[in-house]
This record gives sequence, C-alpha cells and structure tokens, in this order.
Amino acid sequence: MEIHQLRYFAAIVDEGTFTAAARRLHVSQSGISTQVAKLESELGQQLLDRSGRRIRLTAAGEAVLPLAKNALAAFEAITHTAAEFADAVRGRVRLGMIMGCSIPAFLDTVADVGRTHPGVEISLHEGPSDDLQAQTLSGSLDLALIGYAGTVAAGLEASVVIDEPITAAVPAGHPLDRPDLRLGDLRSEKILCLSPGTGIRAAYEDSCHRIGLGPRVDVDASSPATLLRLAERGAGVAVLSASSAQGTALRTVPFTDAATHARLGLVTRRGPHSPAVQLLRSRLLAALRA
Repeated sequence: MEIHQLRYFAAIVDEGTFTAAARRLHVSQSGISTQVAKLESELGQQLLDRSGRRIRLTAAGEAVLPLAKNALAAFEAITHTAAEFADAVRGRVRLGMIMGCSIPAFLDTVADVGRTHPGVEISLHEGPSDDLQAQTLSGSLDLALIGYAGTVAAGLEASVVIDEPITAAVPAGHPLDRPDLRLGDLRSEKILCLSPGTGIRAAYEDSCHRIGLGPRVDVDASSPATLLRLAERGAGVAVLSASSAQGTALRTVPFTDAATHARLGLVTRRGPHSPAVQLLRSRLLAALRA
C-alpha cells in the first residue's frame, strides 16, 4: 500500500468520478484507475462501486475512507513538521468563512499570515455555516469560522470566539425600544433574520421552540449589514447579536426568554493537523479573542 493510492481513492470519492479526480490531481485517468485497483487487490476488498454513472462507496469503502483520510492528514503533518524544523512553515490551508464575513481581526490575520509566511498558501471558501461544518468534517476544508448554536457536528472540535444572546435591533423611538423584550413581543412586527444554516438563525429558532413559540422570519439575508440597513429604514425588527449592530444608530434590546446563545467559533476535524493549519488557527484565535 502506498500513500498516493490512498490519495487517489479519497479524491475519487470527493469528486464522484475517475475523470474529475484525475483532472484535480493532474494525473491520467488510467493511472488513477490502475493504482486504486492495486489498492483494492492488496486489501482484498472492493472499495468502489463502479456500476453507476457516479462512483459510490461499497460497505468496505465506507469503513476504509475515514482511515485513509486520517492517514493522509498524518502524512501531511509529518511532511510539514519536517519543513518546520528547516525554519519554514509551508503548506496549503483551506479556510472556510461565514457568508458576508467582514470581521477586521479575521481578515487582517489572513492577510498578515500570507505576508509573514510566504510558504503558507491560504485558499478561502465562503458559505453557510452548516455547509462549512460538513466540508470540514469531510476533509474538504481544514479550518472554518462558523456561526452556530449549541454544539457543533460530532467529529469536529470548536474553539469559541464569541458567545452572546440574540437581541432585537430597532431604531430609537420604535415601539419595541424598551429595556427588554420577550420573543412573543415580535408577533405584530416584520422579523428580519439571517438565513437558515447560520448560528443566529439557529439560536433564534431554538429559543422560540423552547418556549413553544413557532419561529417566524419574514425577510432573511446572508449579511447582518443588509438586515441592519433594512431595520434602519423601518422594514422590520432585526434579530441579531448585540455585537452585529455595533457602529449603527440602532438600539439593541435583549430578550428575557431567549435561552439559546449564538456562537462564533473556529472548527477543525479531530486529529492531527499540519503546522500550516496549526499556525493559522492559533493566529486567528489570538486575534479574534483579543
């Protein structure tokens, strides 16, 4: 068994076809097919079901895939650890970030690591937090900044950066501009909230379910800034975290019965990581927590 055979096997599963995997890895399709066949022969098990248009895993393949990905991650960590002893952290980090991310500390750190460590290549991928968790768990991403409520998916490790309750953001003088509110006080208002799959949306919906209230959202958007601008123009009440509304003229009013907090955190898969991933993660955590 050779490491490139495991790499080919994992790429085929990720891409769905031998052709797409060969294109991604810049090798011939026949070469990938031959090497994976050798791997299956050595293991004495068929790992891939080739009968359909898209390759599927067999039962044995399902069991072997996570072990193969762990082996690839360990191999990469060994390679990059050796490079670190040569006084040069090198490697590629696939970094995910929440939709519409404009957090200065996050963006500054990504740019600074790129300047100070030219051997570290950072590829950025934006998406909904639920998707980012799934991609990190599958190994498509190494690290991701996500919003979530409660706990993250099994198999992930989360480092919490922000943990805060949801609030109502309203203009000064609005009928709901009070010392505090209950979620039921929004029943006659247009409710503005982030899209499904975000931490704030999950915190709002879970808080409503906990008190037997059906969560309702009239307008959703992927960017807090969009919701805040709509709230400033009287389009409705924005349900966000207090920090999201900083720097605006809106008032943030806490809910006394919203039990579930919205969290912002960095997630990685459990297991070893390359020095490049460890470097970026530690730098991001220090900057975001500061």
